[in-house]
Amino acid sequence: MGAAYGTAKSGVGVASMGVMRPELVMKSIVPVVMAGVLGIYGLIIAVIISTGINPKAKSYYLFDGYAHLSSGLACGLAGLSAGMAIGIVGDAGVRYFVSLTPTSES
Repeated sequence: MGAAYGTAKSGVGVASMGVMRPELVMKSIVPVVMAGVLGIYGLIIAVIISTGINPKAKSYYLFDGYAHLSSGLACGLAGLSAGMAIGIVGDAGVRYFVSLTPTSES
């Protein structure tokens, strides 16, 4: 959810900037890429958790369940908060970048 929010919010800033200054779009794509990386972190944690589960085992210990839950929650909540922060700061930063960059007409 954090990666999606960050990508959407930063993408809105890049899209609005692209209307005003289309030549700066590629310079302003960094927040969108940073927000997209957060989803990859979640995928890595999911792969690590799934490799730690033995499907042939007769039992799944309570400690292992809590360890997997806490690692997933830690990564998910960190990704959510980071995605929200990247989205808000990325949108504002891209809009500010456009206002600072001199135009070729002036």
